[in-house]
Amino acid sequence: MEILPDSGRRAEWAALAAAAVTVVLWASAFVSIRSASAAYSPGALALGRLLAGTVVLGAISLVRRVGWPPRAAWPGIAGSGVLWFGLYMVVLNWGEREVDAGTAAMVVNVGPILIALLSSKLLGEELPRPLLLGMAVSFAGAVVVGISMSGDGHSSVLGVLLCLLAAVSYAGGVVAQKPALRHAGALQATTFGCLVGALACLPFAGSLVSEVARAPWPATANMLYLGVFPTALAFTTWAFALARTSAGRMGATTYVVPVLVVLMSWLALDEVPGALTLAGGALCLAGVAVSRYRPSRRKTAAVTAENRDGATQSSAT
Repeated sequence: MEILPDSGRRAEWAALAAAAVTVVLWASAFVSIRSASAAYSPGALALGRLLAGTVVLGAISLVRRVGWPPRAAWPGIAGSGVLWFGLYMVVLNWGEREVDAGTAAMVVNVGPILIALLSSKLLGEELPRPLLLGMAVSFAGAVVVGISMSGDGHSSVLGVLLCLLAAVSYAGGVVAQKPALRHAGALQATTFGCLVGALACLPFAGSLVSEVARAPWPATANMLYLGVFPTALAFTTWAFALARTSAGRMGATTYVVPVLVVLMSWLALDEVPGALTLAGGALCLAGVAVSRYRPSRRKTAAVTAENRDGATQSSAT
């Protein structure tokens, strides 16, 4: 069993707790988006969510006296702001109007795989065997959940392409944000990333103004909830955790989201999951557990020493 210093153990548990907050709130976003999208178009919903998130994050940043990000952090903040906060939210809202929930879940869950591949290519992160195996198991579980949720829903080529674009923009945003966190704090990166996303979505301001005037209050309340919790809070806890682990492992953690969506739909919408859905959810959880496995330091040291001894003997021979 790996023995970590107290400070290392605390940091690891803090990152896991932050990741847990993120996936729970992101799962709740799917339920809120379903409610709000009945009254708001995709672009207007994304802009309203981002404006609410920017106001909350800006207020907290002012209270905590968070300054302007360093110049070195801006490429990553701008990239994540446009790709993840902006483009991802718009195309995901649009895509879920064109395809059933199951198809959306299967296509969007390509994202963690793309994160691992991009972070390996662009950030030089390793792709350890447990991560690859865990992602394969989790993706299989996501496919099973998606098939079980599809039912008699409808799908379109446009919807599938939009969900694929959402997965690509999500992966690109995560990989862009990772290096920015070397120079900026989690709150700083999230605040200005959200602001960049809101600016990118300003072309939808006219639609938002007209739709707010006629939208029922529950839809507007859901839009504000999306801005405060799944955006302002969850993206900050995500950045906090991402700064303390690899992008690949963080991406694999989001495979818990479909499982939580099923449970929340069960509780909030009285949508009882079937046996196939539960089996897929179990696969998702198992894959996440495998992906986060790390061999103990003692075992790693023993393997290293064995390899070194073997090399020494070979050279002596």
